[in-house]
Amino acid sequence: MEDRRVRVRFAPSPTGPLHIGGVRTALYNFLFARQHDGDFVFRIEDTDSTRFVPGAEDYIIESFRWLGLKFDEGVAIGGKYGPYRQSERREIYRKYVDQLLESGNAYLAFDTPEELEAKRKEIENFQYDAKTRMQMRNSLSLPKEEVDRLLADNVQYVVRFKVTPGEQVHVDDMIRGDVVVMSDILDDKVLYKSADELPTYHLANIVDDHLMEISHVIRGEEWLPSAPLHVLLYRAFGWQDTMPKFAHLSLLLKPEGKGKLSKRDGDRLGFPVFPLEWHDPKTDEVSSGYRESGYFPEAVVNFLALLGWNPGGEQEVFSLDELIKLFDITRCQKAGARFDYQKGQWFNHEYILRKSPEEIAPLFAPVVAGNGIEESMSRITEVVRMMKDRVSFVKDLWQLCSFFFIAPTTYDEKTVRKRWKEDSPQTMSALADLLEGLDDFSIENQERVVHEWIETNDLKMGNVMNAWRLTLVGEGKGPGMFDISAFLGKQETLNRMRRAIKVLGTAE
Repeated sequence: MEDRRVRVRFAPSPTGPLHIGGVRTALYNFLFARQHDGDFVFRIEDTDSTRFVPGAEDYIIESFRWLGLKFDEGVAIGGKYGPYRQSERREIYRKYVDQLLESGNAYLAFDTPEELEAKRKEIENFQYDAKTRMQMRNSLSLPKEEVDRLLADNVQYVVRFKVTPGEQVHVDDMIRGDVVVMSDILDDKVLYKSADELPTYHLANIVDDHLMEISHVIRGEEWLPSAPLHVLLYRAFGWQDTMPKFAHLSLLLKPEGKGKLSKRDGDRLGFPVFPLEWHDPKTDEVSSGYRESGYFPEAVVNFLALLGWNPGGEQEVFSLDELIKLFDITRCQKAGARFDYQKGQWFNHEYILRKSPEEIAPLFAPVVAGNGIEESMSRITEVVRMMKDRVSFVKDLWQLCSFFFIAPTTYDEKTVRKRWKEDSPQTMSALADLLEGLDDFSIENQERVVHEWIETNDLKMGNVMNAWRLTLVGEGKGPGMFDISAFLGKQETLNRMRRAIKVLGTAE
């Protein structure tokens, strides 16, 4: 077992958008595979045809393309263990269903939904198991002739796994240690349904993991109750020596209160729970996504990696290569990880800080154009250089720096009351005359000349700069004043100053 090549898989069902908890599970599989120079396999579990949602599979594939988590083989990629879509493997599964039936580890059950429901009403907490199976209609309780007749009449049936009571089942979990469960609490799970000739999750997973030589199964905590059954299935097939090692990850919890993270939490608090925007084909409801909300994929990956695992130390921002190098599945926490969406925003801000203005500008340019402004990339880049450290999302830049592109037509009343003094019109007129006389309108020359002028005229630096900012910006925000005026250029600076003087007049 120790010498086996590391092969992990991510196997979502195409029943809707990919939840961010599923993304974290896939990420941990990816990190584990890359760290051990192993394979990351993409499989689609679509045996439950009633829950299939059109477009969900393409959505999942596009999500991982955006996130930059590349699969080595699987659906839409190929590989020697295909097909990788379970609905295309039904003939493979039938062989293993027959094997379990022949070995006596499984049996046929003909109970109708109505009969099962009646039994649930008759027996409190009813479970189809060693205590109740002989009360039901199955190949263990019925005469062989009756079973043969039912099969000849094409009566629908399911195949159930025969669990032997009184056994200790050990699940060797890399996160939780040795998990011991008594087989008495397990029911005879349905493994196969004749109605659609497809296996259930339990059988398909075991067969696929075995045939695809999966060495480690890293999945969510919600699958931990299934692990003992899967261990018993490996035994029934005689595959104990190739049984994968398990790791069950903790749940992602609500940002506040109790319970696991849900879409309702995101809707209520204003954050996405899906990697991409999702358009529900049944309801036409649109759910927000991290990509469309303005998150960088590497920020999302970094954020998710530290939800339930930490390499130790003070560092929080890691490249993907660093995460691969440091990841240790045994350091994943057993308790649930609270989903701190504000921390996710913080990570996005950190990645904005680390990106160059030249990287951010092409992302901001469509926002500028969308507001009806035609501007060169070089000037957009310069604005980004001055302002990017003030936002967590590129789209938020416009609200902070639209004044670079559009002259103010109104002036913030609160700022006017605070910053526009009785002598402001006269002072701003004198400053405008001073600036008009400059041939060199660079930041450095403006700063030198204006500071000398303020000192010579015994003016207060704060009063001058605050009033000047109001004339150019319309309120009290923005970078340094000489950065603003140099960007606007002499003529636009003078136009804005003289218009403000005219509009604001003498302070009351």
